Amino acid sequence: MRRWEARGLSAREADVVIVGAGPVGGVVADRLAAAGVDVLCLEQGGWPGPMAAGDRWELAGRGRAHFSPNRRRGPGDYPIDDRDCDLDVLTGNGVGGGTVLWGAQWERYLPGDFRVRSLDGVAEDWPIGWDDLAPYYERLDRDFGAAAEPGDPAFPDNGAAPYPALPIMELGRRVAEAHNRLGWHWWPGPNVVGPPEQMAAARAGGYPPGLRARASETHWRRAERAGARLITGAHVRRLRTGRPDRVDAVEWIDASGAARVTAAGAVVLAAGGIGTPRLLLASAGAGHPAGLANGSGLVGRNLMLHPFTRVVGLFDEPFAGVQGYWGQLLHSLEFAETDRSRGFVRGAKWNLGQGFGPVAAALHPWPDGVRWGPGLAGHLRRWVGRAGIWGITADDLPDVDNRVELDPVRADAWGSPVPVVRYRTPPDAARILAFNAERARESFLAAGAREVLVAPRLREFGWHQLGTARMGTDPRRSVVGPDGRAHEVPNLFVLDGSTFVTGSSLNPTATICAFALRAAELMLGAA
Repeated sequence: MRRWEARGLSAREADVVIVGAGPVGGVVADRLAAAGVDVLCLEQGGWPGPMAAGDRWELAGRGRAHFSPNRRRGPGDYPIDDRDCDLDVLTGNGVGGGTVLWGAQWERYLPGDFRVRSLDGVAEDWPIGWDDLAPYYERLDRDFGAAAEPGDPAFPDNGAAPYPALPIMELGRRVAEAHNRLGWHWWPGPNVVGPPEQMAAARAGGYPPGLRARASETHWRRAERAGARLITGAHVRRLRTGRPDRVDAVEWIDASGAARVTAAGAVVLAAGGIGTPRLLLASAGAGHPAGLANGSGLVGRNLMLHPFTRVVGLFDEPFAGVQGYWGQLLHSLEFAETDRSRGFVRGAKWNLGQGFGPVAAALHPWPDGVRWGPGLAGHLRRWVGRAGIWGITADDLPDVDNRVELDPVRADAWGSPVPVVRYRTPPDAARILAFNAERARESFLAAGAREVLVAPRLREFGWHQLGTARMGTDPRRSVVGPDGRAHEVPNLFVLDGSTFVTGSSLNPTATICAFALRAAELMLGAA
């Protein structure tokens, strides 16, 4: 009998219930179902439709494909109160989760990202390291279809990707040559593109903006073929405990509005850095009055959002293929690690993207402020096809006051408390963005840009939500162990980015999925 299995469950049962069908849910369901585990996943959103193409790409991003659930308001979205947050919180719901909308930038963390306390004297070290995740990174490269150039000097060598890097285009070539002259790191940006037939179609079609791996395609179809059950339109309201130290059932609302209860041998939370703490806090009861698995008081605390800004270089001559793939042409990790002479600890990751199409160029509030009227045509000629964008992501260290709470009054359409996000950008993260924005200006000027603009809001978005159920070995200072198992509830696992001790500055999805795949192997006793 598997060690998470429970006796005496009703007919409406599963060995493992997964909450959330994003990339983590897909990775875990795929692995467990392949091993014969009876898996049921509850996802409040639905299956994604086809990606918008051509001229519809930008328009979709202003509506049904908007990154903010507060703007998107899809049938599976719940509101997030981020009014007391320096950043706009961006999340995805539905089968595939954030991979339906993401830029598909596929980054491994740097070895030093796991040892921040040892190296920089701040925050905490992770209870696991780069070597623990390395074999899972390589397996996930194959599953998601990584397109990357081997030999990046910023990383340990860990095997070749299944596809060569995507073309860096003329913009990437100019910036790469500029970085060579400056003596700064650059490398073709690693992206994930999905199965071979998708890559073949992309090559034939000029690498369209919708080119990306989506977990709905890379993992969920395969998991279902292996026997995993996936119910969409299922809003999980709370986890029920028969004893304080054990989850015995999941309470949820189905698509018709009917209340359901599913008995579970174990529960895996894969609802993200906002949804997971929301559910744990909402599951408070007599044996755990502050929230399930929250004896440490850290559920919802130490939120990291990866503060982000953009620097735009405008060039005299237009680049071909401005509406090519939306992932990164290049990345630069020149300033990703600590150099105390800069006046802060930690650093930033840069990703180079192609410039705006006409909709974004017209509507984005950049310093010239031209949107309508006679000046619009000139504005578009100046921007469209002539812009490059450095996206800059800062490593924001955990702060216990940055947190997710439950609104005591307001509820969503299913009667669950609205999550409230309270976040102030850590001072070092603000310094990181300011320093790196100036270096990005130098990069574009060296590449021949005639004008460089820094985003009017230096801290724009919170693309990633991390740290709100952190891992560790001490139950007084963490929520889960190195395998994602809750210290206080041994048949409860948190396997999303909530577990992260620190956030790095690199895109976290590859590391989140590597942690989740490793945890699934440990559940099976196979690691």
